[in-house]
Amino acid sequence: MNKEDIRIVFMGTPEIACGIAGALMENGYNIVLGVCQPDKPVGRKQILTAPPVKDVLSLREIPVYQPNSLKTEEAYEHIVFFKPDLIVTCAYGKILPKNILDIPKYGCLNVHASLLPARRGSAPIQRAILDGDEVTGITIMKMDEGMDTGDILAVREVPIGDDMHSSELFEIMGRTGAGLLLETIMPYINGDITPVKQDSDKATYCPPITSGEGAIDWTRSAFLIHRQVHALSTWPGAYTFFGGKKIKIYDTSLVSDDEGLSGEPGEVVKAHKKDLWIATGDGIIAVNVLQPEGGKRLNAIDCAHNYRAGQRFGGI
Repeated sequence: MNKEDIRIVFMGTPEIACGIAGALMENGYNIVLGVCQPDKPVGRKQILTAPPVKDVLSLREIPVYQPNSLKTEEAYEHIVFFKPDLIVTCAYGKILPKNILDIPKYGCLNVHASLLPARRGSAPIQRAILDGDEVTGITIMKMDEGMDTGDILAVREVPIGDDMHSSELFEIMGRTGAGLLLETIMPYINGDITPVKQDSDKATYCPPITSGEGAIDWTRSAFLIHRQVHALSTWPGAYTFFGGKKIKIYDTSLVSDDEGLSGEPGEVVKAHKKDLWIATGDGIIAVNVLQPEGGKRLNAIDCAHNYRAGQRFGGI
């Protein structure tokens, strides 16, 4: 079978899935239907907004289906109508029921942003940064009824730099996932790949990110706080309190031990020119970008003079 003859239903919702869908279309694969989550209210004004995948597929005049659930007869019949040979998913947001999994003759492939069986579930990219991982990766998996439990077809590692923000890692993982999927589809369809079962004893799970996870505990190490800031800089933002007001911190860097500074967790140890340095439970962290409550984002060079050594961040 030639790739242009493969009828694909693509399921995905957020930005990372756009690159996967785009790569399939640009490389001659035939996406006959897109499936994504319903439009949702976004922002303070709660403007009803289409998911990124819907916009991308609509530009190519590919029909898009946005069911509230895939467990209805209507959803099943809608997908069957497009006679898919293959379903490809990336960050769709829901587990596919068995009757949907059984529709395409070549089954369903998922592009998952972790090295399975590690980090099954939601938010594997942010949690890899949060937990201080040095390496993550992409797994192409043949889907079953479980949550990211299917057989593995291909894997590719992606290193995580100490200063990497989640937005940067999302972009890298999207490109890596697209490339690995393109390398995998035809060998899989032609029977040249032997699926490998996951070792469930080594499985770990990652729940969705919650807004409360942005709270900075200054007794933690500088390294883990640094990773927290970078993992959550897109949403919800790491935050602390100063003088009873909430401050979000969007970028930090680690200060070398050679500086010889120390202080209690949350204590400002340097506030001069472009430097706003804060002590943690282990090490010193430099705050590079912050946003006071009710204000705009500021670089440290524009606001470090508002603080002085000995003042404390944290508390309420």
